[in-house]
Amino acid sequence: MKRLLFLFPFLVWANEDFISHYEYGEMLYSQPRGVSCAECHGESGEGKIIVEFRDIHGKKVLRGPDIRKESLASMINSVNSYHKIMPRYYLTDEEVRAIYDYLQEKNEEYLCKTDEGNTSASE
Repeated sequence: MKRLLFLFPFLVWANEDFISHYEYGEMLYSQPRGVSCAECHGESGEGKIIVEFRDIHGKKVLRGPDIRKESLASMINSVNSYHKIMPRYYLTDEEVRAIYDYLQEKNEEYLCKTDEGNTSASE
């Protein structure tokens, strides 16, 4: 009986996940299928210059878009659709939700400020 009481604390915590939902989203954002989202979308989803080049029309900039205000549905569609530049990742909806939730939590302060600005501008 004493042995069972010793194991009780382990049984209580056995139902917890190995990593949190936030950590899972962060991991997927960092390396979803070998190519980091941050390479083009920035560390927080703010968008980033991928490359600058010149052609016959002058200087050009290829930029990854800011995805901080994207909806979950839009992100699911983007990640699982064909694009000329962005690779197709074949992520499940749950994996995209983890990335979306990670970005929402990471950018909570930014999103609140922009929402406040939109609210006061429309009043």
